[in-house]
Amino acid sequence: MKFWIAIAKVIDAANETVGRAVLWLVGAATLISALNALARYGLGRSSNAWLEIQWYLFGGIILLAAGYTLKHNGHVRIDVIYGRLEARTQAWIDLLGSLLFLLPLCGLMAWLAWPGFVDSFASGETSPDAGGLIRWPVRLLIPLGFALLGLQGVAEIIRRIAYLRGEAKLTREQPREEV
Repeated sequence: MKFWIAIAKVIDAANETVGRAVLWLVGAATLISALNALARYGLGRSSNAWLEIQWYLFGGIILLAAGYTLKHNGHVRIDVIYGRLEARTQAWIDLLGSLLFLLPLCGLMAWLAWPGFVDSFASGETSPDAGGLIRWPVRLLIPLGFALLGLQGVAEIIRRIAYLRGEAKLTREQPREEV
């Protein structure tokens, strides 16, 4: 089990690194949004490329930070019943939920999105709007984001199995509030 826990730690480190990098995308999206509004309403100029880069950044923030959010227990959960259950029961719910719902969904989404990325990349697809951007980078975010989320799901599964076998403690991290 120590080998698998080491794998979980590598996955955690990868999602932590990606999640911290995504924080910079939030700042970039905010700055671009403000400058775009200033240019549009203050100078009477607008650009489809600047609007699209905002959408791309927003998509990147949501998709790439999903694994980081799972790692930090930040996804929406209804704790009315779950929170009253004992830790072993919670671990079983997390384990079964991840195996039956999270991993199949992530695998399916990554698998279905990959051909769209490949086609977009191969064809050099660009936005149909005047001055629009190339599309393959944003199409890559979909399989990449779901792969990162799925990997974090694997790390969580490893931790739940280790806990249920009595080989590790299960720590419940409180959701993070980034500043």
